[in-house]
Amino acid sequence: MVSNGLRTWFVIHFIADILFAIPLLVAPVAFLTLLGWTAVDPYATRIVGAALMGIGLESYLGRNAGIEAFQGMLNLKIIWAVTVIIGTIVTMTTGYRPWGVWLLLAFFIPFSNIWIYYRFQLRNNS
Repeated sequence: MVSNGLRTWFVIHFIADILFAIPLLVAPVAFLTLLGWTAVDPYATRIVGAALMGIGLESYLGRNAGIEAFQGMLNLKIIWAVTVIIGTIVTMTTGYRPWGVWLLLAFFIPFSNIWIYYRFQLRNNS
């Protein structure tokens, strides 16, 4: 059984993803410059925005699905979040640290912990 708490987190994640995705898709240079980036590739930024849009929308659309769908989505969310965290940390070790990077970590670390927690919960309940 999928808990109401996990379903609620999927909706929260939808909102958070969309709030980041829209400016990345519509105004990538302006948005990332505001967050401290000094060099922005608008195409790569829009690809990230599209990924956030896809993951966020599926979070919303799949919020009432069964356990198998949640297991798959949680796997995707965990892989996405953990690799973003690792990539961010590796980039920060090169000396490139716009202040917005800390915002990204503040977004991805808690969500990755939530997804890992619920993935273990689903595994233990199935």
